[in-house]
Amino acid sequence: MISEFQDLSDKIERLAELVGSLRSENAHLRQTNLVLNEVNMALVERLVEVQHKVEAVIEQLPAPEADAEADEANAAAPIEPEAAR
Repeated sequence: MISEFQDLSDKIERLAELVGSLRSENAHLRQTNLVLNEVNMALVERLVEVQHKVEAVIEQLPAPEADAEADEANAAAPIEPEAAR
């Protein structure tokens, strides 16, 4: 019977060590999660900034009307066979 109590005591001790280890790991994971969330927010902010810059550059580009007219003229012209050239 004393050995049963000793086994139970050993199991309780291992369980207490496991609980302590899991609490420590959980605290570490929480800290890592906070850091990664901060990094993610910084990247999202940079992405929004870049998006605004790209939109500003696109707005400064000339309208593609000249290209569209050239494409229409080329589409309306008959295509000559290579033998006729």
